[in-house]
Amino acid sequence: MNILCPRAICILLLCLLQACAANQNKTAQQANNQDWPSFGRDFTSQRFSPNTQINQQNVQNLVQAWQYKSGVVGSFQTTPIVQNGIMYLSLPYNHVAALDAKTGKELWRYKHDRRKDWQMCCGPANRGVAVADGKVFIGTVDARLIALNAQTGAKEWDIDVVEVAIAREGQEALNKDDPNSGRKVTGGTGIGIAMAPVVYKGKVIVGITGVGYGLHIDNPTADAPLGAVIGVTGRYGRPGFLAAYDVNNGKRVWQFDTIPDTGWEGSFAQTTDDGVTFNRDIAQEKADLVKYPDSARFGGGSAWSTPAIDIASDTLYFGTGNPSPQMNDISRPGDNLYTVSLVALDANTGKLKWHYQQVPHDLWGYDLASPPVLFNYQFNGKTVAAVGQASKTGWFYVHDRATGKLLKKSEAFVPQHNLFKKATAEGIVVYPGILGGSNWSPVSVDEMNQRVFVAGIHAPIKYTLHETPAKDGKPAIRYAASEPTKDARWGLLSAIDLKSGKVIWQNKTAQPLVGGVLATAGGVMFTGEGDGHFNAYNSQTGELLWQAQSDFGVNAPPVTYMIDGIQYIAVASGGNSIFGYKQGDAVLVYKLAL
Repeated sequence: MNILCPRAICILLLCLLQACAANQNKTAQQANNQDWPSFGRDFTSQRFSPNTQINQQNVQNLVQAWQYKSGVVGSFQTTPIVQNGIMYLSLPYNHVAALDAKTGKELWRYKHDRRKDWQMCCGPANRGVAVADGKVFIGTVDARLIALNAQTGAKEWDIDVVEVAIAREGQEALNKDDPNSGRKVTGGTGIGIAMAPVVYKGKVIVGITGVGYGLHIDNPTADAPLGAVIGVTGRYGRPGFLAAYDVNNGKRVWQFDTIPDTGWEGSFAQTTDDGVTFNRDIAQEKADLVKYPDSARFGGGSAWSTPAIDIASDTLYFGTGNPSPQMNDISRPGDNLYTVSLVALDANTGKLKWHYQQVPHDLWGYDLASPPVLFNYQFNGKTVAAVGQASKTGWFYVHDRATGKLLKKSEAFVPQHNLFKKATAEGIVVYPGILGGSNWSPVSVDEMNQRVFVAGIHAPIKYTLHETPAKDGKPAIRYAASEPTKDARWGLLSAIDLKSGKVIWQNKTAQPLVGGVLATAGGVMFTGEGDGHFNAYNSQTGELLWQAQSDFGVNAPPVTYMIDGIQYIAVASGGNSIFGYKQGDAVLVYKLAL
């Protein structure tokens, strides 16, 4: 038996008292400081803050605390990451800045040197960094994954996620008499990284984009969203993937290809789970299978959205992009798995657990762009671990997290017309179209009140089939194009009851909404608009409570954090070129007036 002497007992008691005091100080510090440590705030990606300092009663007293001008003008989509009083930002073209989160003072900046021979597919925008293990991780427009020292910004490692560029479609594929053959091209099939990485159990996880992007033609109207998007028949692109890399050295741990080695034709689904028809010619597709035996090699399926992760089951959830060629299905019969799908993987190995394909054999550009979100779902009197996703088609989907079973599909949160109708030679107007619905904008979930807040888009799109017969020894040309109509377009901010699937309230905005939302336990939610408005709403009723004005479009997801007992709201303001919103270089931060 060990018996402690009186002196030892005194030392032990002193240590216990010191430990208690340290814990009390730590608790007090935690109460005064709340970070925004990752893209979706945590692995659930709910983007919901428990902070109540800013609330319905005082939100009208918000004033600008500081503004940061980066000097890099371009579509600005970043989610600011705040850890230990430092804000980390990805800028357009993959530059990175670290700021004092209280004052906006720049602490360091990394200037990205792009590969000179690399063609960007999708513009200069980046949706954020990940910060973990003393490093800042960023995926780049030239398909690199880079780790920076979080204290200094010095590069620690830099790897090529994809080493070789891929074949890209060009206007030379079009007939010289085609009006699109002489217009400015703003993007096309290529490889880059748009998503913010996520770090989990020593692995940084990121996916590639642009592999099924299509040929983007500039719109002659400056303030119009997008121009024509053309799906040219040909052997362009490659399969997309999501992969995990060791945080210490960048060595690849696993890779999941979004196009399977075999079976990408699927089961030739003719309807959705709830009976909506896809208007497919299944007999013709099956007959075409033998003509295109290697079509999966060019299958597309970009990984646009930062994954959500269930830490209890080590399951990772992410959405995939459209098949390639975009909107043109001659050379890709079948369902084109796993494109336009919500996918669940083992986060440790990258092995597939399940997938749910929202739109088999997609012809409209309905990629799953909005990030998935995890929440406990009140379903038939039981609590079910669920995963939700806001779609380009205009519905919010709720699935059983373990099996992928569809539990609920909300009522449409945007107008729907001619959904799943094919392009015609005369042109057919469809909405939602290639823009959505809900585009890449993250949602916010209030789990306690079982509500999801969605930024939506009403933008009618005309889908036209172009066919040129063979002539002068040249083969026939056939492609599908999507382009905006002259119809009115607007945004719709919606609160959806998760249990019933009904839209509780909805606000119409002057322009389509893109950028994302933030909700808090203070009963307020925040989102921005393309005209520079940054708004706070009563999350119960949708009433506009406060509004600020920026010089540039506010088209990025807001975040909130607390330092020294003061709550801040931050958002990037740099517009969006695809939607025609004024571009800039600002980060705006607000707090309550003293």
